[in-house]
Amino acid sequence: MSRALVPLAQGCEELEAITITDLLVRAGIDVTTVGLDDQPVTASRGTRIIPDTNIDAILNETYDLVVLPGGLPGANHLRDDERVQALLKQHAQRDKFIGAICAAPQALAAAGILNNKKATGYPGVLEAVSNDTIEITSSAVEVDGKVVTSRGPGTAIDFALTLIELLEGAEKREEINKQLVR
Repeated sequence: MSRALVPLAQGCEELEAITITDLLVRAGIDVTTVGLDDQPVTASRGTRIIPDTNIDAILNETYDLVVLPGGLPGANHLRDDERVQALLKQHAQRDKFIGAICAAPQALAAAGILNNKKATGYPGVLEAVSNDTIEITSSAVEVDGKVVTSRGPGTAIDFALTLIELLEGAEKREEINKQLVR
C-alpha cells in the first residue's frame, strides 16, 4: 500500500486539502495529515481541520508521496518552515513523488525541487519566484518526473486523480473517477 503525507499549515486552502486527502484515501492510499504545530488547522475560509499528528512526529518517516495543499497564508508557512523544506529535500533525494497545488509550488521552488522542471501553480505565484530555470506552464496539472504541480481549487480533483494514477495505476484512477460521477 502506498503512503502519502499531507502537511497542513494554518491558512491552507480547505478545498484542496480535503479533496487531495479524500481521493487518495478512496484509492486505498494510507494518508497521514500533519500540522506544523499541535493545534487544529484553521483553513483560509475558516474551516477547522484536525491533523492526524504534528510534523515533528514523522520527520524520520519515508512516504511514497508528499503533497502540499495551497492557499494563503498556508503556502507561505510551508515555504518558510525549515522542517517542511528538509522533508521535501529528503524525499526528492530518495526519488519519491512530490506534489503541490495552487500557491504551494513556491515551497517546492524554495527547496530547489523545481529547478530545471516544468511546473504550474496559481497564476502569478511561480512568476514571483526568482528562478529562471523553472519552465512555468498554464497546464491544469503538470507532471515532470516525480514532481506534480497544479493550478488551484478548480483543478484539485484532476490533481488528486493524477497522483492516484502515478502511485496506483490508470485503472485505479478510472475507478475513483467513476465514483465521482463527473
